Amino acid sequence: MIDPDHAEISIRRQCELLGLNRATFYYQAASETPENLVLMALIDKQYTQTPFYGWPRMTAFLRREGYPVNHKRVQRLMSLMGLQAIYPKPHTSSPARDHKIYPYLLRGLVITRPDQVWSSDITYLPLPGGFMYLVAIMDWHSRYVLAWRLSNTLDTLFCIAALQEALHGRQPEIFNTDQGCQFTSVAFTGLLEAAGIRISMDGRGRALDNIFVERLWRTVKYEDVYLNKYATVPELIDGLTRFFIFYNDERLHSRLNYRTPAEVYYQTPAQAYFCS
Repeated sequence: MIDPDHAEISIRRQCELLGLNRATFYYQAASETPENLVLMALIDKQYTQTPFYGWPRMTAFLRREGYPVNHKRVQRLMSLMGLQAIYPKPHTSSPARDHKIYPYLLRGLVITRPDQVWSSDITYLPLPGGFMYLVAIMDWHSRYVLAWRLSNTLDTLFCIAALQEALHGRQPEIFNTDQGCQFTSVAFTGLLEAAGIRISMDGRGRALDNIFVERLWRTVKYEDVYLNKYATVPELIDGLTRFFIFYNDERLHSRLNYRTPAEVYYQTPAQAYFCS
């Protein structure tokens, strides 16, 4: 989608049109040792299939695959990747220091309309020589992806950039996240509180409280990232840009009665088909 050789539109303008920070285009993927990158790719695929695996099961899985790893190494890599099982993950799941405790507001709540609940999460994306992090913001009712951003660090800035884009023109009644430090930071929660949005946070270690975003990650990885094996950050940006347009506007969702997320989010009547 972004063409460095485009004669008429600069990279800066192309990034603006796509809603991406220009610095993201020039990102270098975060790096690790080649052996650790292999282990992280294996962990990522297994975790995408079994998000309830913590470091004990993941250590056992890697050993069965022929990698004689110890649990401390697996803990460190899962922490680096931002992965969480059904109990608190180390480091990346830690809330911001002295952060305000927000209750989980979705238990028993019936989701009936767009913009009733939005949620956000971060996932790890492998590249041949490193990795990136992806944050996305989704409307729960329609599964519509409102905004996304890439970063080579687990900082707060790329999450804030995605939130600011998502809030441009519409806003939810409730915003749900896990208790990761990116989402519990004053800078992030302050934007929500200033807009009068109720903040909901998953119980510590309950990754499946944000189940719809977890399903989104599986879709993104199995239907795009793993298939295309992007080699560089610009290629990954282009690929994700295409995929999220497809996901929102064309991909039929079985849980939406085979409508697209965009049709449900914008309440567009489904096209009628007649048999001749």
